Amino acid sequence: MADKRDYYEVLGVDKGADDAALKKAYRALAKKYHPDMNPGDADAEKKFKEASEAYAVLSDPDKRRQYDQFGHAAFENGGGGAGGYGGFDFNGADFGDIFGDIFGDLFGGGGRRGGRASNGPMKGANIRKSVRITFEEAVFGCEKELDVVIKDPCPTCNGTGAKPGTSPETCPKCGGKGQVVYTQQSFFGTVQNVQPCPDCHGTGKIIKEKCSDCGGTGYVSNRKKISVSIPAGIDNGQSVRIREKGEPGVNGGPRGDLLVEVVVSRHPIFQRQDMHIFSTSPITFAQAALGADIRIKTVDGEVIYNVKPGTKTDTKVRLKGKGVPSLRNSQTRGDHYVTLVIQTPEKLSAEAKEALRRFDELAGNSLKMTEHADSAGNKSTKKKKGFMDKMKDAFEE
Repeated sequence: MADKRDYYEVLGVDKGADDAALKKAYRALAKKYHPDMNPGDADAEKKFKEASEAYAVLSDPDKRRQYDQFGHAAFENGGGGAGGYGGFDFNGADFGDIFGDIFGDLFGGGGRRGGRASNGPMKGANIRKSVRITFEEAVFGCEKELDVVIKDPCPTCNGTGAKPGTSPETCPKCGGKGQVVYTQQSFFGTVQNVQPCPDCHGTGKIIKEKCSDCGGTGYVSNRKKISVSIPAGIDNGQSVRIREKGEPGVNGGPRGDLLVEVVVSRHPIFQRQDMHIFSTSPITFAQAALGADIRIKTVDGEVIYNVKPGTKTDTKVRLKGKGVPSLRNSQTRGDHYVTLVIQTPEKLSAEAKEALRRFDELAGNSLKMTEHADSAGNKSTKKKKGFMDKMKDAFEE
């Protein structure tokens, strides 16, 4: 046994690993290297046996104590008993839970232990629809009516799927259980695997004479109008769930749900980020210079805002509580942030131009010549920029 690898190294755990850590490590290795997952792979089979032997020892408190004290020598000379892989005894090793899970994954069954009967009540599938709403409807909420195709019990057969005058019969293959048991041979013996019955598809019933109106499904499709309440504050891409308006359940299970995805149309003025709204508002040169009361558009209508004298372009102002309501609490709202943009007039009358020049002069900003000297003492003249020139430069930047 001198060539054997350390059992802790084999499982990839430290010496202080508890039972849960050992089981988790072994389960991963057993699933990876199990011969049924690697047919004909001798190396995988060897690693599977190695991991199984390591787990058999370390999962047993007495064997683990011996191994920690004497190493592999504790099981030499028949100390490990006979049988198993390479003469190693696997009796007492707790492989039941692990291989129940593994074979459930490998062969598609849920295992016999703790599995829910396939012909038990199951919830129906969900139906998905979408609805387009305006920006304002997303902010304040609204009611929408949708056309939805929903399956209802067939009135001809009362949902049985059988032709009137006949009834579904118990499936002879599964005896009405909806499940059949298959066996799978493994290194540890015969493993039983439970799967839905292929004849009745897990229902436990066979319909020999099908209803002509529903084709044996027991349901017919009807187009219905369903009212949807869109809550205030909903955002683009979010969904509204309407309980039990989806597909019918199976074997007495509840209906699925109707999931309505909301698509919010773009707004020409407003933009949204979470609970906040953003927009721009134009102001005139005179309003920026002198200050003024202006009207700003919000989702609540126009509000009056006082622009302070000397306001610069791209100044951002906050309108508290004029944003989007919270989905959890409609009384809580975000804010509306407005960027003030000074607009330069493109066309001016002669009278307006003269008034602006006069204003420039009165403000003491008329064009003046100033002298400048370079490092050699040569003098030159340069025009001092007036108010109008400064404004022009500001907008050209």
